[in-house]
Amino acid sequence: MGVGSFGDNGELYFEIQLVAVSGEEFFVEALFDTGFTDGWLAINTQDLEALGWSLLASQVEMTTARGDARFNIHEGKVIIDGIEIIIPVHVGDDIPDTIMGSLWLDIMQLVVNKPRGILTLEMLSSDT
Repeated sequence: MGVGSFGDNGELYFEIQLVAVSGEEFFVEALFDTGFTDGWLAINTQDLEALGWSLLASQVEMTTARGDARFNIHEGKVIIDGIEIIIPVHVGDDIPDTIMGSLWLDIMQLVVNKPRGILTLEMLSSDT
């Protein structure tokens, strides 16, 4: 089970691992953004250099909270809740945080109980 933490303004953060083509793993704190409904993960262009992930599509246009933006989509490998997953990753300039999108909720269960300090994200079993 992935245990998260709450930010100063109630943000939801989870530690995930980004796996480079070389096999090197990078631990990052990712902001869970339920408003990011069209993707799994978004990272800054400068972070891509260390990962070496391959390009799937270039200059895909999306509407973001900051307006229209263009992203390159790369095939990325992440480890979350102890499980390695290959996903499409949005890569763009001026992304201040690693952002987890709401598509994770298609395969994972998010449990939030802020008064008790409970924040978890865990993979759903195939019989759920």
